[in-house]
Amino acid sequence: MSRSETDLIFSSKQSKVKDFAFDAQVVEVFPDMISRSVPGYNTIIETISRLSQQYVSNDSNIYDLGCSLGAATLAMRKGITAKNCKIIGVDNSPAMIERCKMHINAFKGDTPVDILEGNIVDFPINNASMVVLNFTLQFIEPTQRSQVIENIADGLQTGGLLVLSEKLSTDDDVCQNLLVDLHHDFKRSNGYSDLEIAQKRTALEKVMLTDSVSIQVERLKNAGFSHITPWFQCFNFYSLIAIK
Repeated sequence: MSRSETDLIFSSKQSKVKDFAFDAQVVEVFPDMISRSVPGYNTIIETISRLSQQYVSNDSNIYDLGCSLGAATLAMRKGITAKNCKIIGVDNSPAMIERCKMHINAFKGDTPVDILEGNIVDFPINNASMVVLNFTLQFIEPTQRSQVIENIADGLQTGGLLVLSEKLSTDDDVCQNLLVDLHHDFKRSNGYSDLEIAQKRTALEKVMLTDSVSIQVERLKNAGFSHITPWFQCFNFYSLIAIK
């Protein structure tokens, strides 16, 4: 990996740390940032591929909401065996969309893919057999999150699957501090300095507001999902499966 592809965004002392944004600077180093910051990310992506093989049905749509550079989209396209399907990736970052299209076009697959710029809060979900929200909902305004989940539920077929991956929080301060400390140790082991960890945390304070697992589960139940289970957790990162 070249130096330009290595995440050095917060490596120098900043007089004022700006709010985090998925801009061109982040896009340039995003794969490195994700792999060094999110424990278990590759496991989640690989499992999304396996789930797509099982749950995607013929003649349906598949959605990757907050698709970033298309890792989940490519994983689903690799796993899908159903016929006459289409994957729709959505992101509100023009820089992400531009680079995502390049990534998707670099790999051949039988399932067609549309990558669209849009706001997932009111993006239409139709005839869906599978939807992925991979570390996306945490960047949506809390007052709009129920609307996102309800919109997905309304557009899913009966038996359709939602994969919801998030960074979690808990009301238990002891447990919360323990999980945060473990995550920071993980980042240090991947080469991030204490300065980088602190400055990125400051940058995310106002733009990434996390929920507890219980809030997520309640939101899913209220939207009409019949079967909900956590299937993965590493430190304060977890993933849920919800079936309509």
